[in-house]
Amino acid sequence: MKNEFGEALASLEKDKGIKKDYILDALKTALVHAYKKNYKEEKDTEIEIRMDDNGGNVKVIAKKKVVEEYNDESETSEILLEDAKKIKARAKVGDTLEIEILPKNFGHIAAQTAKQIILQKIREAEREQLIRDFNISTGDIINGVVDRIERVEFRPKDGMVKADAKPRYNVIVNIGKVEAHIPSKGQTPGEAYTHGQKLTVFVADINNTPRGPYVQVSRTAPELVSKLFEREVPEIEEGIVEIKSVSREAGVRSKIAVLSNEADVEPVGACVGTHGNRVNLVVEELGGEKVDIVKYSENPEEFIAAAISPAKAISVTVDQAAFEEGRKEAEVIVDESQLSLAIGKEGLNAKLAARLTGWKIDIKSEKSEAYGE
Repeated sequence: MKNEFGEALASLEKDKGIKKDYILDALKTALVHAYKKNYKEEKDTEIEIRMDDNGGNVKVIAKKKVVEEYNDESETSEILLEDAKKIKARAKVGDTLEIEILPKNFGHIAAQTAKQIILQKIREAEREQLIRDFNISTGDIINGVVDRIERVEFRPKDGMVKADAKPRYNVIVNIGKVEAHIPSKGQTPGEAYTHGQKLTVFVADINNTPRGPYVQVSRTAPELVSKLFEREVPEIEEGIVEIKSVSREAGVRSKIAVLSNEADVEPVGACVGTHGNRVNLVVEELGGEKVDIVKYSENPEEFIAAAISPAKAISVTVDQAAFEEGRKEAEVIVDESQLSLAIGKEGLNAKLAARLTGWKIDIKSEKSEAYGE
């Protein structure tokens, strides 16, 4: 390692914001790996790389245990007492001796490794800076434009593809300097995606890859609903109205429970907006998905009654025996005319209400015909 390396480290810290110690630590780890890869006869030896603050004067230190005689399985990690005393006069059996070694051609290996590490750290820093500049993070919602749709090759573990298996696609969304990917699980059933289409998506994950930042987004996440309401309802952003829970069947229906932290603000009305303008904007962004906004209550009977909206409950009864055993179970009685509405098509309304409240809900008509999840 020459002085040029130290100058390069200083330049990287100044121009790229990459801390010198960060590169040196990575370089030491890489050099240990490179040493063991190229000098396999020392594979069992504990190796430490030492260098000065500028990455120069590289030393390879082997740590060996002082023994009376070699153990055949770990000879390279040991040194005989008589040899140890030639290095350190007071060495005794059981000591760990640090020995500087000078492996042949290691200078060339070190130089090549340093070059690779520097390039790697530059790429990592540039990817991280790109994401910072774009100012997005996991949990955000962002706007984008559909750029293209790519078919995903499906390779089952057993190599057998079902004849009726549907092809899967990734939707690639242009969100500025980077692309975002909507995998099949993040695509709303029944929602068609076309080139140039504008979408609002939820950022599910961001990863650095050798090819650059990989941003995974979703159209199906329940968080998309809550984030859209945060964007459209100032009272939520200000903390006056709080979203307590969301349940969703993407593309069909969502339920959102809200609570007001100020007595003079009605939470459902705040989310609906004048003439429904706020909730309509959310529904439009969700492609026409129905949204029920209900008032949250600490009282389970009140909360469950609100959650089965648009149906009206005659009564809600919590199973106290089950509750004492740690199970949340409740019975809801509705008018016969409200039964199908309370349950919903294929039981969807009841399922969403159960998810929203965290209670198992058994819905019955006054004639005691039982339904539930």
